[in-house]
Amino acid sequence: MTKVDNTSETAAGAAVNPPDNAFTRRIQHVISDLGRNGIFLALLVVVVLFEFLTGGILLRPQNVSNLIVQNGYILILAIGMVMVIVAGHIDLSVGSIAAFVGAISGVFAVNLGLPWWLSIILSLAVGAVVGAWQGFWIAYVGIPAFIVTLAGMLIFRGLALVVLGNANIGSFPSEYRALGNGFLTDLFGDMDLDPLSLGVGVLAIVAFVVQQVRVRRGRQSYNQDVEPLAWFVTKLVLVSAGIALFAYALASFKGIPVTLIVLAVLVLIYGIIMNRSVFGRHVYAIGGNLHAAELSGIKTRNVTFWLFVNMGFLAALAGLVFTARLNLAGPKAGDGFELEAISAAFIGGAAVQGGVGTIGGAIIGGLIIGVLNNGMSIMGIGIEWQQAVKGFVLLLAVAFDVYNKRRSGGR
Repeated sequence: MTKVDNTSETAAGAAVNPPDNAFTRRIQHVISDLGRNGIFLALLVVVVLFEFLTGGILLRPQNVSNLIVQNGYILILAIGMVMVIVAGHIDLSVGSIAAFVGAISGVFAVNLGLPWWLSIILSLAVGAVVGAWQGFWIAYVGIPAFIVTLAGMLIFRGLALVVLGNANIGSFPSEYRALGNGFLTDLFGDMDLDPLSLGVGVLAIVAFVVQQVRVRRGRQSYNQDVEPLAWFVTKLVLVSAGIALFAYALASFKGIPVTLIVLAVLVLIYGIIMNRSVFGRHVYAIGGNLHAAELSGIKTRNVTFWLFVNMGFLAALAGLVFTARLNLAGPKAGDGFELEAISAAFIGGAAVQGGVGTIGGAIIGGLIIGVLNNGMSIMGIGIEWQQAVKGFVLLLAVAFDVYNKRRSGGR
């Protein structure tokens, strides 16, 4: 029996195939990367669409700044909400807690005349206590979060009305109002472009580029696949250009909003907590498989309890930012906040079943909602159609998540 020598054919094939395979891998990597950053692309599409539909008004410097200031409280709530959703829970009470804490802060700062900083600290403490109250029933008594927070939505809305006496409280001290309406501007004198905003933009670009280069080199050192160099450089240029334009818009108006500083600090802190801390890994583990997390020794009740303490704290902060922006604590404050925060988390990629979601995704989801609100308001679209459009966007986001889950399961 004779053997056929295929060595030459194999060698020839090996000489021909690698370039094709390498090119295919590059294309597949780019497509996969686009899929992972789909929410960012969605934000870009929405911005470009409304920039065109509003005749260039959307991206005017004043409107860009207002977009952050007007939606800051939703973005703060989205940070806490995505953590709760990742753990497999939900919180329907954040709007009522925000209203309640806003009313309490009005009593502290206006009626009792306490110093503005003490009023803020005490109000945040009240929010944390409210979160502990709800966390106790959820974590240690075992009542589902949906029921507990639904009850909380009614309880704290009622208490907000009791504190306010069905009236408004205002006006607040100027330092308190700066939390929602303040800007870091003219620190270097009156200039057409704020140097501080431009400098922070440059630092943000440098930090982003350095971080991305370090991640790429780290993967290469472990012989992991990385995206093609041309695509990597393209992403760096596009994101850096976006940061530069954003910084220029802020510098052209009033400078950096205080609300943006608060958001940046929160994103940095909670990004580290969720990605680099034991607590963050436990949150993902609980959302992925509660029973397995318990068997692995995770104290799931403690994690759940502190999740809701944190949610109460962030709801209180959102209430303070909203109250400071309006310079008023009123009975209608907080209406619909919970729905927009939940929408931001799901639009940002959080999974309905839990275990999946990121702080950055929730922020981008909140920005998409903010752009939709702002763009449709500029166009003069009625509130009824705005609600319908946001509901449709939320439905598409969740449907896309379900589709991806089923496709992954099929594989």
